[in-house]
Amino acid sequence: MQSFASWKKRVQALKQDTFALGLACRDPRVPWYAKALALVVVGYALSPIDLIPDFIPVLGYLDDLVLIPLGMMLVVRLIPAGVLAECRRQAEESIGRAERAGKIAAAVILLAWLLIAILLVRWSLRLLAP
Repeated sequence: MQSFASWKKRVQALKQDTFALGLACRDPRVPWYAKALALVVVGYALSPIDLIPDFIPVLGYLDDLVLIPLGMMLVVRLIPAGVLAECRRQAEESIGRAERAGKIAAAVILLAWLLIAILLVRWSLRLLAP
């Protein structure tokens, strides 16, 4: 059985590759058919309509777990290696910046809620004071 860290690493790699494919689709060096297939794979991933409906136990998610990764692997093979390597580097940098920005935003939001809570407690205490 694979560890949680291994799954987490795979999910992170999938996230990075998805972002890299998005960047590659905007690159003029990528053939049109690779862009078209990437659009189909992303459209299928985001579409509420599946080949096998999700409410069918086990089989409902099997198509998502098989077709989407296979489609992504095919798109990766159709993109020139140099372009893909460049897009993966850009994706890694962008994801790193986004994660740092997300942590900063979370800290600011947390501080704002804490300040609001302190002000509400002080206001409540003033109302309750004789």
